[in-house]
Amino acid sequence: MKYLEGAFAPVTEEITAFDLPVTGRIPAELNGRYLRNGPNPLNVEDPAVHIWGMGQGMVHGVRLRDGRAEWYRNRFVRTPGFAPMVHVFEHARRVFALAEGGLPPAELDAELNTVGPCDLGGTAQGFTAGAHSKHDPLTGELHSLSYMPGHDFVQHIVTDTGGNVARTTTIPMTRTPFLHDFALTGSHVVLWDTPLGFDGFECRWLPGHPTRVGVMPRAGGEVRWVDVEPVHVSHTLNAYDDGDGSVVVDVVTAEGPFDPADPGAIRPALDRWTITPDGIRQRRLDDRPQDFPRVNEARATLPYRYGYSAATALYGVPFTPEGKPSDDAFTNALVKHDLERGTAEVHGFGRDAAVGEAVFAGTGAGEDEGFLLTYVHDAERGAADLVILSAQDFTGEAVARIHLPARVPLGLHGNWLPDR
Repeated sequence: MKYLEGAFAPVTEEITAFDLPVTGRIPAELNGRYLRNGPNPLNVEDPAVHIWGMGQGMVHGVRLRDGRAEWYRNRFVRTPGFAPMVHVFEHARRVFALAEGGLPPAELDAELNTVGPCDLGGTAQGFTAGAHSKHDPLTGELHSLSYMPGHDFVQHIVTDTGGNVARTTTIPMTRTPFLHDFALTGSHVVLWDTPLGFDGFECRWLPGHPTRVGVMPRAGGEVRWVDVEPVHVSHTLNAYDDGDGSVVVDVVTAEGPFDPADPGAIRPALDRWTITPDGIRQRRLDDRPQDFPRVNEARATLPYRYGYSAATALYGVPFTPEGKPSDDAFTNALVKHDLERGTAEVHGFGRDAAVGEAVFAGTGAGEDEGFLLTYVHDAERGAADLVILSAQDFTGEAVARIHLPARVPLGLHGNWLPDR
């Protein structure tokens, strides 16, 4: 079971380390915490049927201040049953670990200890904020699109800046979809209904189920559905209103079928969907295998130029830089997309490395004025580095590598939480 071995293998100890060693120089502008949540399954009864993602959440964090790496901590998310293991972010000046499928969020303190389960985004029907809840950078609201097995509807939940539910819209579905992510623009919510969904309480690919994309006003109302060819949708890079009644959504997709027990078996690529009043136009932006797309969050829901994605060991498919021979292909790389020019830059890592999602930390008004932060496994040390890259010198040497005392298992999502 590869999802319990190598770069995916869980760690058994909670560690606290101070004044971490650094190669290079940590930018003095980076004052805050980089946190990432992910599954850390221990005591798996039958590894042969283990599903990646089904395990106790563990949050890994590094505190940066005044050019120093003050501490590293990894802490289990300690809630009953399956603890939130997909994402971690800040809202209403509180830190939350999140999951999906009806698992409630958990609140964490400043040192990553679990305060307890909470009802962030909680509704009368028992739904809560979902794993890929999204902030609107203009309003500060938190938007969630949440599902629960056994329910033939999903809910769009808006939580205000104080952490209170402002409004909820119930969206009827034909059955419970596996809705890991969605898209948000200044005026619309975009969701998809694919063959991946729940047959009772079992999540599986249902070949006869159509694929459709839905667009709904953010304030609520009727969903306009558009049929597309069957496809699996992984993650959203960004989305925005195009000004002519169209909605642009940049997403990572893959051909089905998708097996939840073997998520690395697909070959994901980056697509653009332009949803017009007359239908949908689909265009491949980059055919090379990639996932875990991120954007400068100040441009979320808005027209934008730059996006970032990762070619990771999850898929194990070589990523070949444009114009380079296959011998120079990277199994682990980060990609900077210039969507205005239609070009991409690639920052490759060693073949034995394991790079995860990269998060943008802005330091100025420019869209790419800032740094990318990501955990990268160092095979020689048997531990991870927090690697900091300049977004404006993306292919150059890392600005800093902060050497952690422990491994960080590959996956899933995190955020940069700047000091306020």
